[in-house]
Amino acid sequence: MTASEQIDEIIAGLPDWRGTVLARIRKLIVEADPDITEEIKWRGAPVWSHNGNICVVNAFKEKVKLTFPDGAKLPDPDNLFNNGLDGNQWRAIDIFEQDQIDEESLKTLIRAAVDYCQNKAGAKSPTKPRTARSKQSD
Repeated sequence: MTASEQIDEIIAGLPDWRGTVLARIRKLIVEADPDITEEIKWRGAPVWSHNGNICVVNAFKEKVKLTFPDGAKLPDPDNLFNNGLDGNQWRAIDIFEQDQIDEESLKTLIRAAVDYCQNKAGAKSPTKPRTARSKQSD
């Protein structure tokens, strides 16, 4: 079964508002970056990646949590993040049943996360060429 099929099953297994929210978030993620990859990681959580992990979604009893592993490095001019604000790495958006999703702001945040991951991947130093000494030891 593909990751996309597994995410379909997760959404179908949440017949209440959380499934609706997860499906909406998924749609917005794909709209923001059509080249994004869907994966299942970390105990079955849906993850979206593009040159690195962009975000992960978990459905809890009272909320849906959208976590950005590099959220502290992202601009958030519309103040979408409401969890993890004191840390220096991840940030999250806790979405409760009555909450409205600011779709355009969320897509802007997703694009910023994609850009951050692409820049981070491009900033990695290339593999150093092997020296004559290391070639001899092969």
